[in-house]
Amino acid sequence: MSQLILFNKPFGVICQFSPHEKYQSLAEYISIKNIYPAGRLDHDSEGLLLLTDDGKLQHKIANPKNKMKKTYWVQVDKEITEEAIEQLKKGVLLKDGKTKPAQARLIAEPEGLWERNPPVRFRKNIPTSWLELTISEGRNRQVRRMTAAVGFPTLRLVRCKIGEWALGALQPGEFNTVDV
Repeated sequence: MSQLILFNKPFGVICQFSPHEKYQSLAEYISIKNIYPAGRLDHDSEGLLLLTDDGKLQHKIANPKNKMKKTYWVQVDKEITEEAIEQLKKGVLLKDGKTKPAQARLIAEPEGLWERNPPVRFRKNIPTSWLELTISEGRNRQVRRMTAAVGFPTLRLVRCKIGEWALGALQPGEFNTVDV
C-alpha cells in the first residue's frame, strides 16, 4: 500500500529534503524515509504539498499532462475588478503563451487562515482582496504571473487543494498520512 502525506508547507520552506544555505527544507518538518514531493511550491508560497513513496502516484499528481486541478487562495494588491476575474476565467496571455481558462472567484479572507511569518506588507491606504483560483496547468509561478498580467500582483499565495486532497485544518508545518 502506498503512503501519501498531506503537508502544510510554511512560507520560506523549499520543497527538497537536502539542506539549503538560505531556506528551511522539508527535512526539518518530516522525518519519514523514502518519500518525495509530488510537485512543488516555491519558497514564498504556502499550503498543501503532497509527498509519496509511490513513483506512479507521484507522476500522476505532478505531471501537467494529467491536468490535476490545484486550488489556491490568492491575496492580491488592491480591490480586484470583475473584469480581471473574467480575464482569469478566459485564460491570460503570458510570455510563454496563453494559460488555460481558470476557475476564479472573489472570496473573503479564508476563515481560520494562519498569520504569515513574516507578515504580508500592509499599506493603510491600499486595500487588498482575496481570490480562489483553480488551475489545471503547472507552469512556473503561474498564479503569480496570471494575477500580475491582469493588473493585481499576488501578495500571498496559499494552495488549499490538489485534486481530491484538501489542506483541511492542517496548520503550517503539520502533516497527515493517508493510505492510497
